[in-house]
Amino acid sequence: MPIKLPNDLPAFDVLQTEGVSVMSEDQAARQDIRPLQIGLLNLMPKKIATETQFARLIGATPLQIDLTLIRMTEHQSKNTAADHMEAFYSSFDEIKHRKFDGLVITGAPIEHLDFPDVSYWDEMVEVMNWTQTNVHSTFGVCWGGMAMINHFHGVAKHMLDAKAFGCFRHKRTSAGSPYLRGFSDDMVIPVSRWTEVRQDELDAAGLKTLLTSDDTGPCLIQDDAHRALYVFNHFEYDRDTLKQEYDRDVENGTPINVPDNYYPNDDPSQTPQNRWRSHGHLLYGNWVNEIYRTTNFDLSKIGTAE
Repeated sequence: MPIKLPNDLPAFDVLQTEGVSVMSEDQAARQDIRPLQIGLLNLMPKKIATETQFARLIGATPLQIDLTLIRMTEHQSKNTAADHMEAFYSSFDEIKHRKFDGLVITGAPIEHLDFPDVSYWDEMVEVMNWTQTNVHSTFGVCWGGMAMINHFHGVAKHMLDAKAFGCFRHKRTSAGSPYLRGFSDDMVIPVSRWTEVRQDELDAAGLKTLLTSDDTGPCLIQDDAHRALYVFNHFEYDRDTLKQEYDRDVENGTPINVPDNYYPNDDPSQTPQNRWRSHGHLLYGNWVNEIYRTTNFDLSKIGTAE
């Protein structure tokens, strides 16, 4: 089954061209099944690119997905056209009465700020608490994951001396996890962040690390008590996402190293290759399948007896 998207959402044509199974709202209405309700709280500046990246991964399963795009209520996007936001996004205030099978909270380029200094932190706290009563499973990505793990467990984010930037080897640390079904023992994952969480603090909080890197530390964390996963690196990235970040910093005169192990021969004049997409599909597909296996068919009962 495909992911249901509005016909005029930019991701619809992009994913259809790639061979991802998508369907219009009219087509979905003719199917007598309950699609999984998944929300995407998109905190990234380039919202169209981000919504396409996550729709690609979430939609690559045999299940029908109804994707709801969500924004913070008071925060206004400066990098995405207002008409796009008006046409395709709902504010958190507008959807917080609803129940969701799954929710993805993206990263945000605000790592340098302490959590309480983020302009929408109070609403973010409300969102995180709301997930415990209105969402069956939540997936926090990069800053979104660090925010959740700090809110629920007091695990700090620590500034790095230099940006972790590039494609780094990772290894499984929990072979039996259903979220790693089909994973190889070793894989490459894009990393782009100025902060980290530390393994000893995760251990003290009683959390389970599923993927880690000798170079960049913990990557994927399972939090059963809050029905959540936290991933600090970027399975969703396109082939050229790190290139765009690198080119932007070079153009702005911002000190930046060539991303590690990304360009062939570490040569920025060459075209990078995507070496992580298959594991990205596995991870998000496994997450969606676990939601399907464990969620309540009656949406109204989500969060009431879990």
